[in-house]
Amino acid sequence: MDLSIYNCFLPHDDHEASLAFYRDTLGFEVRNDVEYGGMHWLTVGPPGQPQTSLVLTPPAADPGVTEEERRTVTEMMAKGTYASINLATKDLDGTFERLQAGDAEIVQEPTDQPWGVRDCALRDPAGNMIRIFEVR
Repeated sequence: MDLSIYNCFLPHDDHEASLAFYRDTLGFEVRNDVEYGGMHWLTVGPPGQPQTSLVLTPPAADPGVTEEERRTVTEMMAKGTYASINLATKDLDGTFERLQAGDAEIVQEPTDQPWGVRDCALRDPAGNMIRIFEVR
């Protein structure tokens, strides 16, 4: 099989904050910005990697989700326990310095983990956990 990751989804609840974070803080390209029925979907991705995108979607958008499930998702987003994504960089310390100088919510400074990776962690405006791994 010849498979690649095309896109993945993370919830967001504030269009402007998410746009600023992914575009300005992380430096991702905005590939699509769609408003429908008062909700926004943002598609962003790393420059130079047009084949991989992250779709930021409103948690209330799926018609199959009940009101109780929406409340649960919203509560989990607020705690930062609903969704996450792992990113990679060759220069973790330099990346971390730029994130720390911005308005990113830092969760963990660069750390050598016992399982052999070096990473840091932060949250996006919706509470999604973002871990950034150093790839050598």
